[in-house]
Amino acid sequence: MSRMTRRQMLASTAALSGIAPALAACAQPAPELEGETAASGFVDGVALARQIANGETTAEAAVEASIARFEVANPKINAAAMTDFDGALETARAGTSGPFAGVPTFIKDLEATKGMETKYGSQAFRGYIPEEDGAMATKWREAGMVFLGKSTSPEIGLSASTEPVVTGATRNPWNLDHIPGGSSGGAAALTAARVVPFAHASDGGGSIRIPASCCGLFGLKPSRGRLGRRTRDQMPVDISVGHAVTWTVRDSAALFAIAETGEYETLGVVTEPLSRRLRIGFAPTPLSGQVLDPDVRAKTEAAASLCEELGHEVVEYTVPYDGTVFTDAFTLYWAAGAAEFAQSAMQFTGKPLSPEIVEPLTLGLIETYQRRQVEMPDAVAYLKGFEAQYHAMFEEIDVLLTPTVCTPPPRIGDFDPTQDAEVTFGAVADYVGFTPPMNVAGAASMSVPLYQGESGLPIGTMFSGRRGDDGLLLQLAYELEAARPWIGRAPDLG
Repeated sequence: MSRMTRRQMLASTAALSGIAPALAACAQPAPELEGETAASGFVDGVALARQIANGETTAEAAVEASIARFEVANPKINAAAMTDFDGALETARAGTSGPFAGVPTFIKDLEATKGMETKYGSQAFRGYIPEEDGAMATKWREAGMVFLGKSTSPEIGLSASTEPVVTGATRNPWNLDHIPGGSSGGAAALTAARVVPFAHASDGGGSIRIPASCCGLFGLKPSRGRLGRRTRDQMPVDISVGHAVTWTVRDSAALFAIAETGEYETLGVVTEPLSRRLRIGFAPTPLSGQVLDPDVRAKTEAAASLCEELGHEVVEYTVPYDGTVFTDAFTLYWAAGAAEFAQSAMQFTGKPLSPEIVEPLTLGLIETYQRRQVEMPDAVAYLKGFEAQYHAMFEEIDVLLTPTVCTPPPRIGDFDPTQDAEVTFGAVADYVGFTPPMNVAGAASMSVPLYQGESGLPIGTMFSGRRGDDGLLLQLAYELEAARPWIGRAPDLG
């Protein structure tokens, strides 16, 4: 990434200062958040930024509090790929500016972060320290946040569980025997444990929404091109986007506003719940024959009933595309991403491809790509045409309602990347039955933490719209959050 010119820096500062009044307008906590603040001292990012700006606390105190919570939680959840607490405290004492000035957070290990070891969840990139920030890290640093470190990710984000060899398994704060999801598993675990009010996340096949579901958080996957773009992607279909996992909808909305790119008409900070009623398509059948857990089905039906109680029209719906064909093309494309990463790993290490530099799961996907490489042009053509198939749904409905994943969070080891790759990827495919189409279509989609499962683990509900429907989903999320508040539910880590 090139350095910003003075003119670009001034334009960026002006844009951020224009966001600040809108953030202030949404900064008054809802009654449920006020109650939670009084009970535990926890506040979301918008409230914490306001407290720092008003002199009720300081950035240094906020960072120190996060470090103290980290020291209690992380020995149990193992969610940090690296930390730089001395640097964070130095930054906090020096002061930052912007709408989130002084608010501590973590950046995902897949995002290049200046001066911080960025391993991409891989043994191959031990010791790699970028000289520049990636697109989202740039936006967040400009907004005044203080980076405590990097959150864990599976190798290059290839799995729905965060169990990389390089840092070890990250655990779900709600039950340490279970996964926090992936690939933004470390971000979700740290946020769910209330180490930070929110954390950076990215989504190339469900990697914001899956960990949000596993950890009881709100996770919005923005539309393609809405927010700061990942410059490393050179693939023909742009499936990945960065954003965050958060406790509150308003944090997600405020973080969205600071990272908008200008590719769309600027949305700004969404602060109000939905006023119009929607036609919602209820489609609980997994993408390509996966088995849906009965408890997940029950909680998704409860979400549909809640939408009806709120006055929305909910209709039974069947998606108009062949899930098996989609999954086959997407799997090959996913495997091509593994092969692209392997080239980077070999170049950085100077070593040939082997388990010494990439995990067996990655090697298995590479083998799939090599075996089927001749099919890639047809797969890419199908995926490029899929956006039209996906968006055809919204001639009949406004929003699609599905589970986020097929089961409650699996146990640690079920998706072990060191076991037989075919077994691991098969288990992942059986779990991820709903999220990838929105990545290929570039559409807005969100996991909302409305319910806990019978086991006590969170079960998210996914609402998806068209490309560009980010504002609509945020408004719906505000309405759902008010109807079934989740801020008072938190894991107990002692």
